[in-house]
Amino acid sequence: MKMKLKPRHARIALLAVGCIIVLVIVWLNGSRFIPFGRAETDPSGSLKTVEKRLAKLKQAGGTPTLEQLAEAFQPLGLIDAHNHNASSSRYLSMLDAWEEYHIDKVVLFGNISEPSAIETDAAAWRAYQSSPDLFFPFFSGFDLHDEGSLDVIRDNLEKGYFGLGEIAGASTYSPIVSLADWKASDPMDGFLPEIYDLIAAYKAPILLHIDPPNGLPILKLEQALEAHPNTTFIFAHMNAYNSPEEIDRLLGMYPNLYADFFAGFSVYNPDGGGNPEIFIPIMKKYPDRFLLSSDSGYDLESEEQAIDAMYRILYLLDDPAVAKKIAHDNMMAIIQAQPATKTQLAAIQELASKNGKTYNYDKLSKLEAGKILAKDGKG
Repeated sequence: MKMKLKPRHARIALLAVGCIIVLVIVWLNGSRFIPFGRAETDPSGSLKTVEKRLAKLKQAGGTPTLEQLAEAFQPLGLIDAHNHNASSSRYLSMLDAWEEYHIDKVVLFGNISEPSAIETDAAAWRAYQSSPDLFFPFFSGFDLHDEGSLDVIRDNLEKGYFGLGEIAGASTYSPIVSLADWKASDPMDGFLPEIYDLIAAYKAPILLHIDPPNGLPILKLEQALEAHPNTTFIFAHMNAYNSPEEIDRLLGMYPNLYADFFAGFSVYNPDGGGNPEIFIPIMKKYPDRFLLSSDSGYDLESEEQAIDAMYRILYLLDDPAVAKKIAHDNMMAIIQAQPATKTQLAAIQELASKNGKTYNYDKLSKLEAGKILAKDGKG
């Protein structure tokens, strides 16, 4: 016996079928697909999710595992703001870990201020071309004592790199950076002042290694910060061998300075003191000026331990809204502020003439332009 639907019921049934078809098409096209480990786009929804997951963790008691922390903070989209794994053998070996522990994006580069950095810069670019949603490539392969460095920097920024780093702004004690061929004696050495002005025009940041974090190197850093207020400076692993009071002083005086917080140093390295909680009040005082990083697990048991430390800092913050800024928003703001370059726009126009697609050029960001070139062209 066949059942005859009433007109109203028939319309409802057709509407339901239509909705299912639309949802299937959207799913197949991937337009709403969020890859495993990638952040949700609804800020209020993601914060509520984190709050609920953290409440469950605290109710369970004990020390949460890395897996539990990564799951709890997954909606925030943690960005590793300082990573040296540019060579293919290194970044490819980390892909599974980044996915497993929900690292949303990675600021990727390689060697520091030496000729070998030219190759790792190129490797960071290749990684970006293969995974433009995962990587933000930085570079450091130029001699800041050579005027030709300005051309290298301009060309790389025009191409689509997002920043300079890690640059040896000064190093006396680092067993690696102190030996770099192209290191600066201080943050105002060589052509650094001209470099600061150049990158300000691109709204690109510079990640500076400075050790020791006191004395003449800091005096010169302050001189640079004051003389170049439109340049974005990121103090690499600012918490290493430094005090909350000094970080407070510098961030309070210079609004163009950001603190790259190497969580692993303060959480797990014995030289870090084992008291990461002493930095929490400063992070809450300047929630828009801190970035979290793994530094590729430098001087730790593993890079996974460095990732673990990043999540433990977020856990200590005990404030999902502040955690979201430090984990994700602050670095994204630096990246998204950079406009598309003339070189990128010309490449997109050429690409459009070949593939027949139409692109919206109005206020196109470097981030958007880079994704178009990486996905539709050869970047």
